[in-house]
Amino acid sequence: MIFSYKRLFDFTYSVFINIGCSNEHASLAARVLLSADLRGIDSHGIARLSGYIRLWDAERVNPKPAIKVIHETPSTAVVDGDKGLGLVVAPFAMKIAIEKAEACGTGWVSVKNSNHYGIAGYHAMMALEKDMIGISMTNASALVAPTFSTERMLGTNPICVAIPAGEQPPFVADFATTTAANGKLEILQRKGAPMPVGWGQTPDGGETTDANILKEGGALLPLGSDREHSSHKGYALGSIVDIFSAVLSGASYGPWAPPFPAYVPMPANMPGEGLGHFFGAMRIDAFRPAEEFKLHMDNWINRFRQAKPVSPDQPVLIPGDPEREFEEIRMKQGIPLLEPVVNDLKQIAERFGISL
Repeated sequence: MIFSYKRLFDFTYSVFINIGCSNEHASLAARVLLSADLRGIDSHGIARLSGYIRLWDAERVNPKPAIKVIHETPSTAVVDGDKGLGLVVAPFAMKIAIEKAEACGTGWVSVKNSNHYGIAGYHAMMALEKDMIGISMTNASALVAPTFSTERMLGTNPICVAIPAGEQPPFVADFATTTAANGKLEILQRKGAPMPVGWGQTPDGGETTDANILKEGGALLPLGSDREHSSHKGYALGSIVDIFSAVLSGASYGPWAPPFPAYVPMPANMPGEGLGHFFGAMRIDAFRPAEEFKLHMDNWINRFRQAKPVSPDQPVLIPGDPEREFEEIRMKQGIPLLEPVVNDLKQIAERFGISL
């Protein structure tokens, strides 16, 4: 089924109001969550709404958080999210990073005691409005086995870097540090389809195409899939995100990161509080004149677009191109949702007495 953005926004806003969020927070959370659906990242959009509600049911999400800075220097800060929705906590922290960059040239903010924050891209792209480079990353539920391991130690731990250009659209690289994000497995589960070899492994480390393998004790694989295809690099990237987001902020890290599914027990002996995020903002003119930089970014982008393609049917893309095209189309034509997602939303609508 296809729904207009406005209809899904109004519905999502009403759900967040019903769990106790303020008008401001409900509006922001709905906007951040649906930015994923608009940009074609269906795994992180409204399909996750029922998961947030289950976290609220389990009292792991505080709908009225007192988000605050607990430590800072002129260019850095640590934010305590007070168990709030990551959809609300993350923009709060990114705004601080931008403000510090305005004052100092760069701003860096780590966050603890938060929850799942949607797509990394939304937060990094906030910096584009100020002619800044934005950086966003977060740790996540431990679903990923390090190279040579069968134990789940890391999350999908995404990274986004958003860079402004001049006449060209911005460069926006938003990616998980695993071969595939867990949300893509969830989409395949809803479709009853297998997953490609190299996305995950069995409990003993073997190959599998079972999209339900995580429920059977298996694990996702780092970017690269196996050692021969440089999975150690994906493992290293995921580790960097975990350390920057959680070890640096005081959040729980590695296998102790709080699981997104509310029915999964919280790990014992957690070393920190909640999930962690990390944000950066870099003022272009702290390095060179902004207009000069954007002129050269246009030149960089144009040259890469002109790179000789393998096939004339598939030109070379710039990071952010597919998501931008999705956003333009879906804002006009609507957002398609799979039947299992619609059924989830119908159950939510019935529970809260909201019209879908």
